Amino acid sequence: MKIAVLTGGGDCPGLNAVLRAIVRKATINGDTVLGIRDGWMGAISGNVVELGIDQVRGILPRGGTILGSTGVSPATVAENLSTIVKVLSDNQVDVLIVIGGEGTLGGAHLLEAAGVKVVGVPKTIDNDLEGTDYTFGFDTAVNVATEAIDRLHTTAESHHRTLVVEVMGRNTGWIALHAGVAGGANGICIPEQPFDLDVVQGWVESRFAKSYAPVIVVAERAIPADPDLLEQHGTHDEFGSRYIPNIGQWMTSALEQRTGHPSRNTVLGHVQRGGTPSAFDRELATRFGLAAVDAVTNKSWGQMVALRSTQIITVPLTEAIGSLKRVPSDRYAEVALLFG
Repeated sequence: MKIAVLTGGGDCPGLNAVLRAIVRKATINGDTVLGIRDGWMGAISGNVVELGIDQVRGILPRGGTILGSTGVSPATVAENLSTIVKVLSDNQVDVLIVIGGEGTLGGAHLLEAAGVKVVGVPKTIDNDLEGTDYTFGFDTAVNVATEAIDRLHTTAESHHRTLVVEVMGRNTGWIALHAGVAGGANGICIPEQPFDLDVVQGWVESRFAKSYAPVIVVAERAIPADPDLLEQHGTHDEFGSRYIPNIGQWMTSALEQRTGHPSRNTVLGHVQRGGTPSAFDRELATRFGLAAVDAVTNKSWGQMVALRSTQIITVPLTEAIGSLKRVPSDRYAEVALLFG
């Protein structure tokens, strides 16, 4: 059997571990693996290379993806569907393994509807995909953010400043919640729970009243509960949702003005999704890769491998692309009593 594989969307620690596992198990099974370079753009342009043991040797601890990646929407895949199908046919591909997040897997679902045999592997540092308990890359991002928060605590204390740490997560707050709790943050603001600026100010002032300096963690799309603040300072994203750009800097300025205490902002940005994957992500990504080849062997077309509890299972692709997995209110409430 000839298996093609592509990595789409943002780069993510653990992608190479998935590729390595796929190639090694497929080779044992007597299958051939082709790599499609640069995600869906490579599938459109026909940028296909052979992936063998030599190509994946030593890549387990490497961040990023040796195949390259591009962010392409399902709409672009739909517009080029016939071209992609032809590229796969010309290369005699029997099945396509697609490694990506909601957008990339949405493109895979379109191909499945067009008759292409597809298997999905969930990938995002944001951990916002339904159907799986965790995605690889998330643990690494949380570890990076936690280490940064640990370091910022000491400089906050030394200079009696408020430190606001902005982390990634798109429209969900999983990274902010996990890293904030692990790093002992004095407040966490996430998109699922619009924040009251008066309450955040209270967290800061309470911390200073105890002769400590506060660290506040803010997810990149956290929004204020006050609609006037959102209207005054916000803008619209490509989907029409209103948000405040550079929310960490905006909150830093607001808190400094309100409390009179000096405040500084740190935006962790893409450092969270770069570099070597954690041990957890390497192991999870490897299991996903092995399970993806099993799904091919079992002819589980239109399925995505997923982690449920400690087991790797398969679920329909549609479970991953219907809606985002958001932080439940009770998960936030259980740690909110620690704020301030």
